[in-house]
Amino acid sequence: MQIHDLEKQQFITLFQGEGIDNIDERFTILETFLKTEEHLTEDDLSRLLADEGHQVGRDFLKETLELMCHYGFAQENRFDEGRVLYEHRHLGDHHDHMICTRCGGITEFADPQLEQLQEAIAARHGFHMLQHRMDIYGICSSCLKKRVPLMPLMLAKPGEKLIIREYQCGENLEGRLLSMGLRRGDTIEVITSQGRGQFVIAVESKRYILGRGMAQKIMVELIR
Repeated sequence: MQIHDLEKQQFITLFQGEGIDNIDERFTILETFLKTEEHLTEDDLSRLLADEGHQVGRDFLKETLELMCHYGFAQENRFDEGRVLYEHRHLGDHHDHMICTRCGGITEFADPQLEQLQEAIAARHGFHMLQHRMDIYGICSSCLKKRVPLMPLMLAKPGEKLIIREYQCGENLEGRLLSMGLRRGDTIEVITSQGRGQFVIAVESKRYILGRGMAQKIMVELIR
């Protein structure tokens, strides 16, 4: 791509001008980085380099990525799971992200109307917007196709809205759920599904804390 050729030229010019050492080795890292459009972890990039026969030390790779971010050749992202992912940063190119909470896939998108709306909202508040990012979390179309009509509440992700359809438990546990106020047909929202012991959901304005064993026995249907 022509834009990648320009990036490479500017990389050499800037790094030489700044007196940065080992430019040839760092340029190899940039070339490998530009060969993929994926969002990469440091380990991902290390594997790509190794596949091409380049052995790069971990500290040197980390330092080079930091320099690439500093000089605007790469961008560091931290999404919900906390992993650091790197992507290309082409000047004048802005996009946002949709992140699937099931497979971890990242979809880039750009919408001029959305950009204009954000600028208009900022202006209404007397706010001069310099930069922004939008990360939308949900479930991608591929993962949605794989989902069965009913699943245990245990498998739901934070932010999902579902309908309670049935209970796979004995009368005692079902009676306990009913006494708590959880009934078939209720629409619930998952607040928290992480941690070792608790599963937090909401029905209308009320929150409920469930054990994971209990969440495994509540069968729900995703609201699409």
